[in-house]
Formats: sequence, C-alpha cells, structure tokens
Amino acid sequence: MVRTAHMLTGDFHEAEDLVQTTLAKVYVRWRRIPGDEIDFYVRRSLVNNNLSRTRKRRVAHLLMPFVPERAHRPDPGHAEAVTQRAALEAALADLSARQRAVLVLRFWEDLGEGETAELLGCSVGTVKTHTRRGLQALRAHPLFTGRLPVPGARP
Repeated sequence: MVRTAHMLTGDFHEAEDLVQTTLAKVYVRWRRIPGDEIDFYVRRSLVNNNLSRTRKRRVAHLLMPFVPERAHRPDPGHAEAVTQRAALEAALADLSARQRAVLVLRFWEDLGEGETAELLGCSVGTVKTHTRRGLQALRAHPLFTGRLPVPGARP
C-alpha cells in the first residue's frame, strides 16, 4: 500500500500519512465491508483519500530531484535506473491527480480498464481518456527520456 501511495503522492512521508489515514478510516467501517471486497474497498479508499487530499491542499510540493541512494553498493546501471526513476516521478508529479491515479492503477497496480473505472467510480471511456492524455504528457515531459510503461508490465 505504501508503494502505491508513494506513486500517487510523489512523497514517501505523505504516502505513509495517506496509508495511515486510509487504514484508520477503513478500520471504522471494517464490519460493514464484505469479505470478498476488502482489497477493492481499501484500494478505492486509498485513491479517494489521495484525491481529497489534493483538493484540500492546493500547495505545490517540492520533491527531491533524485531518489536517495541505498545503503548497499550500486550495481552497474544503477545510476541510470535511479535517473529514470527520478525523471518518471517528476513527470508524474506534473500530472493531474486523476490522471496520476489512473496511470498508477493501470501500470503500477496492473489493473485493467474496467477495474480501474470501477475503482475510481467513472466510465471505462474516462479511464481510456485519462490514460491517453497522461501518457502523452509523460512523453512530452522534458525530464523523461526513458521508456514508458507498457500495459501489463511491471515497472
């Protein structure tokens, strides 16, 4: 959940706060959630809480221009992977919250168009439109020079 929240928010600390808020809200309604819909409910709550957070707080966040190095020694090509990851995160940060949510759910969570539409409470056509426009914005972003994710492929 924290990884998905990080892709939605662009900031690790905000992602942790988002997950904590989501789990607190889900806990209150836990007995009313059907057992076979727990994953759907939690994921939808995570996305909805993120969208609410962006509506309430219209403040631009300063994100780090790079991903911090890990404690272990880097492997060959590690610097390139870090650069591509930072560029992707910067490009995602420039998208609208809705486009970002659609791209994260489609390509990071590997959900289909129908599942994403159901999760966001919109039509499949809306998901397709947000996906197309979001990918166009990523391709046009000046920092992003890497390959774009392919539907069904893990980043």
